[in-house]
Amino acid sequence: MTTSISTASFTPRQRAWFDEACALIAPGRLTDLVVGMVDIPSPTGEEAALARWLTATLDEAGLDARVQEIDDRQANAIGRVRGDGSGEDLLLYAPIDTLTVGDPDEDVPWIGPELRADMRPRAEVHDDHVVGLGASNPKGHAAAVVAAAEVIARAGIPLRGDLIVGLGAGGMPTNGRIVGALSRRNTGQGAGCSFMVEQGVWADHALIAKPGWAVAWEEVGLCWFEVRVRGTYTYVGSRHRMPYRNSIAAAATVITELERWFPEYSARHTDGLVAPQGIVASVEGGWPRMAAVAPALCRFTIDLRTSPRSTPAHVRREFAQAIRSISTKHPDIDVDWDMILSIPGTETAQEAPVVVAAVAAWEEVAGHTHEPILANSGATDANILRNRGIPTARIGMDRIGPDAPLALDFPSGMNVVDIREAMRLTKALVHTVITLCTRERSTP
Repeated sequence: MTTSISTASFTPRQRAWFDEACALIAPGRLTDLVVGMVDIPSPTGEEAALARWLTATLDEAGLDARVQEIDDRQANAIGRVRGDGSGEDLLLYAPIDTLTVGDPDEDVPWIGPELRADMRPRAEVHDDHVVGLGASNPKGHAAAVVAAAEVIARAGIPLRGDLIVGLGAGGMPTNGRIVGALSRRNTGQGAGCSFMVEQGVWADHALIAKPGWAVAWEEVGLCWFEVRVRGTYTYVGSRHRMPYRNSIAAAATVITELERWFPEYSARHTDGLVAPQGIVASVEGGWPRMAAVAPALCRFTIDLRTSPRSTPAHVRREFAQAIRSISTKHPDIDVDWDMILSIPGTETAQEAPVVVAAVAAWEEVAGHTHEPILANSGATDANILRNRGIPTARIGMDRIGPDAPLALDFPSGMNVVDIREAMRLTKALVHTVITLCTRERSTP
């Protein structure tokens, strides 16, 4: 049992600690943190240099900090502000790897015809905004975690439980990049977070900083599928003379049918905070150097997001039924498939102390009643933490507004951060730390 948390105001001592810590939060410091992080490339699988820089930063702030190496290229950064042992520990967590690489040799043409300024690991400061690869997600959120820990340490707040900072590698939804000297396939999908808690970084509660100016206590999981459509290996000059079954054309039919099915699937599983979506992510078939022939196989991958109330086994069966229905409608198509990845969706009880504390923090900073964001389909390392048994809430920054140097689209939402939003997030993190780490543990 733990002591309950009231949504009422702080005690006078907690209020004084909060005000003192918030007075130390500076936009210039947050800007410097974001710029420093953006300028150190950290694509998934190659975060070690950034982890070392962050460890040095936490050490300079007075935290007990260390690099947690995973291999010679991948590492986490860990920091700790120690309490007196009479309270409960809180993990403030954020990933540090970028979704794309920032190298045109890997990113172009799939990201677009060229890399925009926000797609490169080189920071640009535009008044209240920082532009650069990962400037908002994840690095702006990680900067808020670091800044919150720094002001807690500087203010000398007498913590009962430990404040733990976890900055994790491999948080993006990707398998390993097999390029150059990189060979590990398990570098993403929460690999750094999983390694962190496996190797002894544990807490009573966790709060992850990821996009969305609201508190979330549940989120989707994901299942990946590979679908294979078979045809006849043949030559354009023989199309009219021999049996002709084009695997690419048949795959297009299957994809079209699945695109019709995804919204139906989403509607069935939309409840609580989630609206799980599906997408066809990549298609592979044939030899680009040899357009004269059609391949015997075309395959494509799918990311199907899952509700916390559905197991991967249930989702796999539901996908199987969708494929069976397509096969019945198109009996001439030869199709098979496998589930190639699964991470269950998770939830933490709304009455859990970390959720209650994070909501109280949000309301303190926002100045009104908490408003959850609904219809979410984004997954984070919160699933890793919850699946390991740590009650976890999520809180983050809002999207950039019309005064940002780039219009909002998917990449700019990842790569442009509003420092004013980072200030607000930092205050909410500090409030949650004070709520959870300055109270006495009710049982040994």
